[in-house]
Amino acid sequence: MQIKTIKEEALEKQYSVTMTAEEIDQRVDDRLKEIGETVNIPGFRPGKVPMTVLKSRYEQSIMGEVLERAVNDSTMQAINENDIKPAMQPKIEVKSFETGKGLEYTMTIEILPEIKLMDLKKIELERKTAEPEKKTIDEALERVTSNQKEFEDVKEKRAAKTGDALVIDFDGSVDGKSLPGMKGEGYTLELGSNSFVDTFEEQLVGCKAGDHKTVTVTFPENYGNEELSGKEAVFEVDVHGLKKAVKPKMDDELAKKMGFESMSALTDAISEQIQADYNQMTRLHVKRQLLDALDVAHKFDVPPGMLESEYENILHQLAHQDGSHHHGEECNHEADLSESEKKEYRQISERRVKLGLVLAEIGRENKIDVSQAELQQAVIGEARRYPGQEKEVFEYYQNTPQALESLRAPIYEEKTVDFILEICSVIDTKVKFDELVKLAEEAEQPLKKDSSKKAASKKKASTKKKPAAKKKTSTTKKKSDSKKKDKK
Repeated sequence: MQIKTIKEEALEKQYSVTMTAEEIDQRVDDRLKEIGETVNIPGFRPGKVPMTVLKSRYEQSIMGEVLERAVNDSTMQAINENDIKPAMQPKIEVKSFETGKGLEYTMTIEILPEIKLMDLKKIELERKTAEPEKKTIDEALERVTSNQKEFEDVKEKRAAKTGDALVIDFDGSVDGKSLPGMKGEGYTLELGSNSFVDTFEEQLVGCKAGDHKTVTVTFPENYGNEELSGKEAVFEVDVHGLKKAVKPKMDDELAKKMGFESMSALTDAISEQIQADYNQMTRLHVKRQLLDALDVAHKFDVPPGMLESEYENILHQLAHQDGSHHHGEECNHEADLSESEKKEYRQISERRVKLGLVLAEIGRENKIDVSQAELQQAVIGEARRYPGQEKEVFEYYQNTPQALESLRAPIYEEKTVDFILEICSVIDTKVKFDELVKLAEEAEQPLKKDSSKKAASKKKASTKKKPAAKKKTSTTKKKSDSKKKDKK
């Protein structure tokens, strides 16, 4: 195999690779010998099959495999002999191949740039923090406990309204035929809870104890029971009682119903959850400062292929953020973008690639790694998002390396950020909640100089929600602001 350099630049190297027919034949023979050690052919023992028989049966079928191995071998040889740090998978272009005449192809390898890291200890950051006020905690406690409704009988004679509960008997039928699950007695139904199908509850608003009501509803087309799907049903309803919602008593008994030992424990849990939301916003802001500092301090050209790949990824997210998955020749992601938007997204792409390379280099120099346990926890977290499908999720990540890498990358980035925050200068400053929210929102913007709200909103990619912590309900206002993925 002959490898010849035909192009050598800072971020790209190109090689011409030539393999003679004899070399290819030798590789074919070697592979056939491997096959001959185990293959079962009538009349021959394994390992004793003549080469002529092996060639007649397998030579054509293994040729593609042999050539692929040859390309991979030459790639690794070029990388190792020239001490190359490839940025992406090399591009291979076959120039000529014909049985008996050998193989010739070109191999183009994008090179990772040399990065001279700044002195991380010189980075100065201001970490804005906030603590929840008593009023905020009390309001959150009120919202959480309001879901634990209690009902008491209405003594006065009045009509039911949304929010009340009726004690009813009901008996339903479809085309005059009663079906299982359409009958109940002494059922307490909260009006407005959407517990029953279609407009069932709405039609009972205005009823009084002792009333009889005929309710007609239509089951949705995708209803779980095929016998009811898309069908009109008639329910005969007898109202036996009317109840009204009362504010639950804020005591230990209420807390125990919600899974906590006491009201004090419930209050502490809510306070901790609010503080966790605040801390997430604080991290968004301080991380943005850090990334901006790294961006300013490091100047180098990024590999064009990596830049183009990230640019296409952003445009793909924009084009399919409505949930569509159309692909094809006519799927032009740039079609609806102005020149200024294209320029902006290329700037964002360059920043992302650049910061990714810087963080990777920092991690490499400081031996930061993602442990198997951390990666396993990330997979478990993903599996929890799909109850009943955990096995399929585990198998997917086990058999899809690129998907597993998509979980590893953000963990690696966060560990690297944590490392830098530990050694650089960080001053903590307390601020009000509203200011912290504003800072977190600004940190979410792709670029600080971006003044286009339209572009900023289009840029945001959809993210997967993480499972809620057990016994905790996020109670912070504008919670969604703190849950968004950090933007570089």
